[in-house]
Amino acid sequence: AAAMAGEALSRVPDVQIDGNGVFKYVLVRVRGAGAPAKDVVRGHGWAEYHADLFERTAEELARHGLSCECLGGGRLSHRPEERKIHVYGYSVGFGRADHAVTTEKLKAKYPDYEITWADEGY
Repeated sequence: AAAMAGEALSRVPDVQIDGNGVFKYVLVRVRGAGAPAKDVVRGHGWAEYHADLFERTAEELARHGLSCECLGGGRLSHRPEERKIHVYGYSVGFGRADHAVTTEKLKAKYPDYEITWADEGY
């Protein structure tokens, strides 16, 4: 079971965010049975609330036998024409995500971007 969970976990993308705009994001810790956990970033403009992002992510992961918890949220400003992403703000329901962790995940996915973060702002 641990091997299957590890395989399912390895197929979960570290980052899924919209290609442009300002939108909410959540930092989610994903776990498989007996497998190590990993943190993933999800951010989309369709989400009115951080909980919407988390609930959809949890549903998708559950189909693969994975569980998750929300570590916090914030906002992303994604400007592809400038190759910039700024991470800031917080979630009222989940608290502030560790933006430094989010930034590292984003840098891995967008190595040619300038990615910054700040604790201020909403």
